[in-house]
Amino acid sequence: MYKVLVADDDLSIVRIITEMLKSEYSVIAAADGREAVEKARQEKPDLIIMDVMMPRVNGIQATVEIRRVSNAPILMLSAKAEGSDRVIGLTSGADDYLTKPFYKEELTARIQALLRRYDQLGSIRETENVSSLVLDDIVLNTDEKRLTVRGEIVRLTPTEYKIMEFLMRNQGHVFSAEEIYSHVWNEESFSVENTVMVHISRIRNKIELNPRKPEYLKVIWGIGYVLEGKES
Repeated sequence: MYKVLVADDDLSIVRIITEMLKSEYSVIAAADGREAVEKARQEKPDLIIMDVMMPRVNGIQATVEIRRVSNAPILMLSAKAEGSDRVIGLTSGADDYLTKPFYKEELTARIQALLRRYDQLGSIRETENVSSLVLDDIVLNTDEKRLTVRGEIVRLTPTEYKIMEFLMRNQGHVFSAEEIYSHVWNEESFSVENTVMVHISRIRNKIELNPRKPEYLKVIWGIGYVLEGKES
């Protein structure tokens, strides 16, 4: 049974989500960001549902800390629907973002999609007999779901892994934000430029020596993104 950590200082929200999920998942609760970080380290959940506004340590700060030790997917919850809040949440390391109030069906659909990507694409628990993908000094080992850049292991979230694998398998090809979103999220794309841009930016920060002058992951203005070698 998958283990889900629910972090929210509103105990009524925690109870509602627990009731929604308890028949299919083992649910762990945290009342603030600090407790969420501690339980993420101790319990090693398969997925984390993180509220943004919490005492002691907020959800953004907690997500940043958790990302140092875990690549489990994080679904961020917020009462705010502004695009800037969504971007901040994704930039901190979250994989998806859901605005309160939400329907049970939407929450469970998001959870299922994130866990599916985690198991199939982002988790080192799953292995396949596929050779490594190589681009100059970047190596993506699809057997171990591990990215190595200049000899150093780089930790990726499940969504970042899926984007990186897609681009590594299609080196030199330019893809629009909509094409990347449709392939990675397996959903119809609509106004997804900011979402894809944030994840691309996070990947750049992990693989490029100078993210502002990328050698590998480049933007073709007005068209999309391309992963190519230094000499291309």
